[in-house]
Amino acid sequence: MRTQVLDAAALEALLAAAVAAPSIHNTQPWRFRLDPDSRALEVRPAPERSLPLADPFRRAQYLSVGAAVFNLRLAAAHMGWQPRVRLLPDPADPALLAAVQLTGPFDEDGYHAPEPDLYDAIARRHTSRMPFTGRPVPEPVVAEMSAAAHAEGARLHLPDIAGTRRLLRLTAAAEARNHTNPLRTAESRAWITAPGAATPYGIPATALGPRDAAGRVPMRDFTGPLPPALRLPALRFERHTHFALLWTTHDRRENWLRAGQALQRVLLTATAHGVRTSLLHQAMEWPDLRAASGPAWRRCHPQVVIRFGYGPDGARTLRAPGRAAYGAGPDGADAPNA
Repeated sequence: MRTQVLDAAALEALLAAAVAAPSIHNTQPWRFRLDPDSRALEVRPAPERSLPLADPFRRAQYLSVGAAVFNLRLAAAHMGWQPRVRLLPDPADPALLAAVQLTGPFDEDGYHAPEPDLYDAIARRHTSRMPFTGRPVPEPVVAEMSAAAHAEGARLHLPDIAGTRRLLRLTAAAEARNHTNPLRTAESRAWITAPGAATPYGIPATALGPRDAAGRVPMRDFTGPLPPALRLPALRFERHTHFALLWTTHDRRENWLRAGQALQRVLLTATAHGVRTSLLHQAMEWPDLRAASGPAWRRCHPQVVIRFGYGPDGARTLRAPGRAAYGAGPDGADAPNA
């Protein structure tokens, strides 16, 4: 698809790609606005969809917004523009997290979209909380995932067996802390929606995964201490878990936004190769456990743990329509003129 006309249909397509990004607890904590003068899509947070206890500094919110920005970039290039991204572009407006200016027209010789072409993977990517098989992911695919993170200013650490066990222990410790903290348990449970609920935010109960019967893989337990009859039956997860730790060299707001773009590029790269993914963020929510998650041989700032492998798709989560995240422009119009 190639177009340089930013009409209502084009804007809707851009926003639909953006809101397909992953976000912590599917909070979708973003807002978009078109600046008609610069033809830039401005991205801001949605403070009403934050997690004060699990994400007090809004680092995970920035990761989520960064992932949406990456999808915007892909969609813009797919539609014929060259997207020019500025992070935190206005010091006087700290709530303006990013501006994606649509320049162009698309010049195939002058602009290099992420390879492989990841746009089609946006609609196919979603979290799988189900057990994976023990089938190893080929080294070239893992290398491509690492290169995807590097291209966005982050790094992907692939731990050895001892490092994987350490990440499992730290994640399990975070899960245990969450279970003994009633306020955190309530905050997570508030984002679980009943089947058939009208809200597009949060995680449907049907998308929750089972517990690991062997207790090796500490997937997040959103439901808390429910009666056994209401819990999903436990299943055996993969014996050899494939983990990747996404990290950055610094830990400022701009690094979080870059890490979010790197995360989405990694996830889409995996999806393009038929690899399933899920995110283990629990240890990142406790400062001491987060600090201990990085590789011992270097100083770094862990951002999120990615579990990847082959297995079932898992259930999809809903998204709010792109127009629901779009704010009116300065002239009061909800969409640009053709």
